Amino acid sequence: MAALGGKLTKKLVENLGPGRHGDGSGLYLVVDPSGARRWIVRVTVKGQRNKKGAPLRTDFGLGGADVVTLNQARERALEYRRMAKSGLNPRFNAKREVPTFEELSQQVHIDRLPTWKNAKHGQQWLNTLRDYAFPKIGRMPVDSIGQPEVLMCLSPIWTSKHETAKRLAQRIKAVLDVAKSKGFRAGENPVATIRDSDVLPKVKVKVKHHDAMPWRDVPAFYAELAGRTATAAKALQFTILTACRTSEVLEARWEEFDFDTRVWNLPAERMKAGAEHRVPLTDEMLAILKPLRVMASEFVFEGQKRHQPLSNMSMLMLLRRMGREGFTIHGFRSSFRDWASEAAGAPREVAEAALAHQVGSEVERAYARSDMLERRRELMEGWTLAVSDIPEEKVC
Repeated sequence: MAALGGKLTKKLVENLGPGRHGDGSGLYLVVDPSGARRWIVRVTVKGQRNKKGAPLRTDFGLGGADVVTLNQARERALEYRRMAKSGLNPRFNAKREVPTFEELSQQVHIDRLPTWKNAKHGQQWLNTLRDYAFPKIGRMPVDSIGQPEVLMCLSPIWTSKHETAKRLAQRIKAVLDVAKSKGFRAGENPVATIRDSDVLPKVKVKVKHHDAMPWRDVPAFYAELAGRTATAAKALQFTILTACRTSEVLEARWEEFDFDTRVWNLPAERMKAGAEHRVPLTDEMLAILKPLRVMASEFVFEGQKRHQPLSNMSMLMLLRRMGREGFTIHGFRSSFRDWASEAAGAPREVAEAALAHQVGSEVERAYARSDMLERRRELMEGWTLAVSDIPEEKVC
């Protein structure tokens, strides 16, 4: 793809491959092999010569194309050429336009979107800055933000919303790190300086555990659940039996299931740890899935909207309607883990693998190549039997 008539367009700026692409009058878009894009302008300074006696011709950077638009680059290039024509060296006389904190945050958000598991996580990243940083420092140039400005954002919520404040600090630091990498600021990142000091008080955070139903009560609840025909009830049954997370179940697609080998293959991008996970399927699990296959939907547990999964609140609302307000869906993973330890006597590594938890150091995991599928199959068969095999008189 090449520029027509020596002029670039917004589309060309976004899509041109590696190399130096001219816009005319000394302005170039430089695309690195990595895909990074930046502007440079070549000018000849009037009255100045190099060591060989030739007119002094110099390239100047105008900023990254992800921050500086084509029109802005043309305006800055024109400013540099005017300086050079009047005998002023732009290296010492040009003023570089520094983006505001909000402008650079928006660009960092766009750049990082492909790295998040889904758009929701990416939006949460930006929302934290929007709610707690933009009102205070959003309009400030990134080179003028120091410790006092960062503390203006963090101090009001440091103790009352500590987890949010920690995430906010991480995101402010990320934006300011990018600003430094692009030449918009220098020196130590103020967030790092604040972390290493005692400026903010120490906050002791209680670990919040998901309320889990005691595993001995799960069979009676499961029997009551089995009497319901709603899709949410079937999804909750499947969640309990597989000990999987809510999103893993609700976003399950038929293409992930191998009914010949009786395995549910969850891709890495849908897993919290970012690694593929195999779930052995028991007869009870297959019995839940079989009637749903006739729905001809991409998703196993389809919601009210055609070809869309159930809402992530559907199972929790069902739990509340059944009078179990004190428990959470995630808590059934704890119920399974307690049963595996107390009743099944399962080895720790097998029980943790069933929950898709990473065990041991990176070195240990590098040597532990097996996911112990067959050992986990025995464990899940035992859990299925414990959950679904209950005398009728004990059903609530």
